[in-house]
Amino acid sequence: MSSSAVPEARVALVTGAARGIGLACARRLAERGHAVVLTDVDEEAGAAAAAELRAGGHAASFAPLDVADPRAWAAVAGSLERLDVLVSNAALQQAAPAHALDDDGWRRQLEVSLSGAFYGVRATIDLLRGARGAIVICSSVHALVGMPGHPAYGAAKGGLLALTRQLAVEYGPDVRVNAVLPGPILTAAWDGVGEADRARSGAATVAGRLGAPEEVAAAVAFLASADASYITGASLVVDGGWSVKKDSA
Repeated sequence: MSSSAVPEARVALVTGAARGIGLACARRLAERGHAVVLTDVDEEAGAAAAAELRAGGHAASFAPLDVADPRAWAAVAGSLERLDVLVSNAALQQAAPAHALDDDGWRRQLEVSLSGAFYGVRATIDLLRGARGAIVICSSVHALVGMPGHPAYGAAKGGLLALTRQLAVEYGPDVRVNAVLPGPILTAAWDGVGEADRARSGAATVAGRLGAPEEVAAAVAFLASADASYITGASLVVDGGWSVKKDSA
């Protein structure tokens, strides 16, 4: 077979990919044969994560990216020749009740968690259309359930569900757009949480434990794959049953 007959590798771009759910998504997509572009504002950690994937025999590169900056998105998109999968995972969370949240805190959380997804789609949609690709947006169970101290984060994550539906209608059938809603997932955000509080959070799920980033990545990879070819505009909850469990009458 001539080299020109070899299929070009599918390309996936993951935001917030230096660690946690984003890194797990990048790793899972790389294992499935994608050439993965990891992006993050943490350049040192992001570059190290990409190097780790390359050391494992995968095609991976790193591009610094502040998802809240449309110009940065234009630069990253301009460096790509093709794009099959966009995983919009980057987010920012600042805990404070509405009366204690200042303008900058409100604005920045919406810019990163909500506007960042919009900017990413706007910058890459032509590439995704050309590849008849897929977008997976990482929302959260905060979109479904109110929790004290998270007005901006909850609003942003709820907005992502509406954005997912709108994008699915706007760009189908060329591009499929779906969302995942992770629940209590054991990432670095839990590093300062004691074992007793972790156990209580795990017990609040039907599964009886906290989830792993790899379990969210599995759902993302499914929605990005041909196995989900008839799924678009959907929201897949990955929370071990946290959002459906209630102990009181």
